[in-house]
Amino acid sequence: MAAVAPRKIAQIAVTVSDVERAKTFYRDVLGLQWLADAPPGLSFFQCGEVRLMLGRPEGPDTGNSILYYSVDDAQAAYDSLSAKGVGFEAKPHVVGRLGDREVSLAICRDSEGNMLGLMSERAV
Repeated sequence: MAAVAPRKIAQIAVTVSDVERAKTFYRDVLGLQWLADAPPGLSFFQCGEVRLMLGRPEGPDTGNSILYYSVDDAQAAYDSLSAKGVGFEAKPHVVGRLGDREVSLAICRDSEGNMLGLMSERAV
């Protein structure tokens, strides 16, 4: 019998109002690998093992979650994206420890106003 519990996230949908503008941000500013566009108005990216789908809202009450992207160094990601004109809600800062790992986080917004977390971990 096949396992029914989720094992990992395969794809995340991010609601955007302008797919082309968001596609440019995710591809050219964040540097995610663009995979393809698909009708009606969807764009797909690869981020590690997870696929990201950008699309317009499917209904009037569609909410949005914050996505936390793993980066090697939150400060370096902040510096690079700031140089490209990305505004940040929170500069890189330590948010806690997970065992022997210190977790740092910076928060910015994409071209559509969705919050993005840029998270890095280092041994302490």
